[in-house]
Amino acid sequence: VGVKKGGTRAVLEFIRVHPDVRALGTEPHFFDRNYDRGLEWYRSLMPRTLDSQITVEKTPSYFVTKEAPRRIFNMSRDTKLIVVVRNPVTRAISDYTQTLSKKPDIPTFEGLSFRNRSLGLVDTSWNAIRIGMYAVHLESWLQYFPLSQIHFVSGEKLITDPAGEMGKVQDFLGIKRVITDKHFYFNKTKGFPCLKKSESSGLPRCLGKSKGRTHVQIDPEVIEQLRDFYRPYNIKFYETVGQDFRWE
Repeated sequence: VGVKKGGTRAVLEFIRVHPDVRALGTEPHFFDRNYDRGLEWYRSLMPRTLDSQITVEKTPSYFVTKEAPRRIFNMSRDTKLIVVVRNPVTRAISDYTQTLSKKPDIPTFEGLSFRNRSLGLVDTSWNAIRIGMYAVHLESWLQYFPLSQIHFVSGEKLITDPAGEMGKVQDFLGIKRVITDKHFYFNKTKGFPCLKKSESSGLPRCLGKSKGRTHVQIDPEVIEQLRDFYRPYNIKFYETVGQDFRWE
């Protein structure tokens, strides 16, 4: 269910190597943009699975969509949810970098981040900032789902220890640990782990060229102000999920 620019594509591509998992490749956006098309439409998009297999889809914007938790709960209260999180400041910069590649004439990162920079007033209405307030969004999910049905993946560890993070995902899904160290190699040019072979072709598989873009250079003082802004949200998030992601 999220978050954008956290590593959701990597988790999806890594987990679908597992024989007990089938995944939809595209983002269906059912629980946010296409809900009026109905459950049968949603079902028709899904890969065919055996009783022993798990079906996975990913749409990162679900995490910040107010209606998504209730809608998913109404479909199935037993749904397992995976949330990939990363340092909210680097996530915001990555988000901005992606937007900039599509719309080169947008304002500066600093300009969008603050309502008043000298007063340190952060503009929480800007999506790139808002998404990183994980503790706030999580509250909506916890109204419908217990923490035991939500698994949090560290976007940072996904890069440094993909096998370890994917081991935990497999445990959470209740499937055998099939995806291990031997599935990964580190691609130095991209700075990301890649799969030695994908489910379909048996060839090495790295994420697309849009992944691992060089981030825009941001004034260190801006980064510091944003770190201060996110700190209370991060701490509350760690306390709620019982996991320290070490972003401080």
